[in-house]
Amino acid sequence: MRHARHGLPQAERAVLVAVEFTGERRKLTAAARLARNAAAVSSGTFLEAKDEHLLAEPKPAEPKQAADLDFDASLAEFEELARSAGAEVAATLVQRRARPDPATLVGGGKLEEIEGVIASTGADLVLFDHDLSPSQLRNLEAKLPSRVIDRTQLILDIFARHARTREGQLQVELAQLEYQLPRLAGRGKAMSQLGGGIGTRGPGETQLETDRRKINLRIDHVKKQLESVRRIRRQQRQRREAVPVPVVALVGYTNAGKSTLFNALTEAGVLESSRMFATLDPKLRQLQLPSRRKILLSDTVGFIRNLPHTLVTSFRATLEEVERAELLLHVRDASSPTVEEQKAQVQKVLAELDVSKKPVIEVLNKIDLVPDGDGTPMGSPGSIAVSSLKKLGLDHLLEAIDAALVADPVIEMQFRLPQSEGAVLAALEAGAIVEGKRFEGNLAYITARGPASLLNRYRRFRERS
Repeated sequence: MRHARHGLPQAERAVLVAVEFTGERRKLTAAARLARNAAAVSSGTFLEAKDEHLLAEPKPAEPKQAADLDFDASLAEFEELARSAGAEVAATLVQRRARPDPATLVGGGKLEEIEGVIASTGADLVLFDHDLSPSQLRNLEAKLPSRVIDRTQLILDIFARHARTREGQLQVELAQLEYQLPRLAGRGKAMSQLGGGIGTRGPGETQLETDRRKINLRIDHVKKQLESVRRIRRQQRQRREAVPVPVVALVGYTNAGKSTLFNALTEAGVLESSRMFATLDPKLRQLQLPSRRKILLSDTVGFIRNLPHTLVTSFRATLEEVERAELLLHVRDASSPTVEEQKAQVQKVLAELDVSKKPVIEVLNKIDLVPDGDGTPMGSPGSIAVSSLKKLGLDHLLEAIDAALVADPVIEMQFRLPQSEGAVLAALEAGAIVEGKRFEGNLAYITARGPASLLNRYRRFRERS
């Protein structure tokens, strides 16, 4: 088993294997068409009666079906995942079959083809864009001359490369250990083998149980360390919450431009990268809104299609800021051909985190990459179009955040201050919008609009009508 902090060595050559199960094609195509028609109806483009057949089966004359487009996007995403892990793509193989082969996922014929490609390219490993069962993984490693890695293990490898904080590294290790535990038996290339029948009992079984016990002990140890880190973070949060500053969390599909938007709004200078999962450890920065209210903006790990449930569970602490946020900014790549499908995947993960009912502002990012003539990208009513790179539409976004926040509401208050209270006047001018100011004798009459937490601090100077 590889240690959590060890990623794929640089320039490992990989053969990529993507499988589409055509038994699901009809269902996927129909769902895609229904979604597209619903979008047309919501935008006022109603189907005529003669076009109702578009909701049924696809027309055979179409050169490219919705399922093909979705599979092409999935394949491109898989190749980008491999590159993000540091692999050099030696070849990409695609198989379409009605259902998965229970023993090897792909079947004997495709397995021979993979073996031939490995021999001709000198590939070091085979990456499957699919989760493999423990038995499938054992069978594939027994028949192929290279290491075999499935989708979950590949994503974990990328997470391991990008974890910088102690908490992030512990979360990666925990997820890797829990992934490896059911896959110990028969891992001939990495562990002592355990088969079945005569000659395979005794020491082999004892070694396997020893491996399992060691991993379980390590899992318990990592969980205790994680709990210690989280306890410290809870204490920090309690101190932070003593002063009411609402949290606004950026969520979205990986590589939607969340970190670029985070930098554009806060000038934080965090890493911006086109690689997937470049942001793993959560980042918080204070931001002042047009009303002079202060918020904490949180940048979080990106989501992806078929994000394994074990990853969502292991990285729940990383996503705590999403759970505690008052408002979510769902950052979407407006230039992506699968923008609606990506939205569905993000909503699926938010539902797993039990935060799908939180208020959300849709942010259509990368509008500078949308070709002229395409019009405004499809979005929900009230969505905000921005370009984080060009810093377009950010003022509109800040105003929308201001309007959506309920905690620490913006209020207006009139004050009568002795001129000797210069510190109070300075605090109001720094933290609120002073809409009126006049002086009479040694008194200053101030009308201020700003956060209730600030204005209520000086209620004793409130002018009585």
